[in-house]
Amino acid sequence: MIQEFKDFIAKGNVMDLAVGIIIGAAFTAIVTSMVEDLINPLIGLFVGGLDFSGLSFGVGEAQFMYGNFITSVINFLIVAFVVFLLVKAVNRLRSVAERPDDVAPEVHTAPSELDVLIDIRDQLAARSAAPRDPADPI
Repeated sequence: MIQEFKDFIAKGNVMDLAVGIIIGAAFTAIVTSMVEDLINPLIGLFVGGLDFSGLSFGVGEAQFMYGNFITSVINFLIVAFVVFLLVKAVNRLRSVAERPDDVAPEVHTAPSELDVLIDIRDQLAARSAAPRDPADPI
């Protein structure tokens, strides 16, 4: 049984999961600090310093702090949006990095002299086939 446990822990999936949880916890601390210390004060400027955390009601001895819940929901939405923007930026960088180097971007070049002459010929042919307006100088 101990050997099975060692094999389970030594698998790559478990180690990857452990690293993901540790990195996620550190990332959560960074994003939470950004929301609480940077974004919430900015929002407070626009809504006049409105703070929901003090809202509550009581039933007997119990105190229901629904304001804290509202604040948590707002913070969650902000964190989710920030994470969305970060994932979008990382995906964009990843797609640029995965592009092969030998593929040159499309370059729009000016038409060649032959192309211009062919276009003029076609326009003159269309003009001569159409009925002529006496007011037209050419």
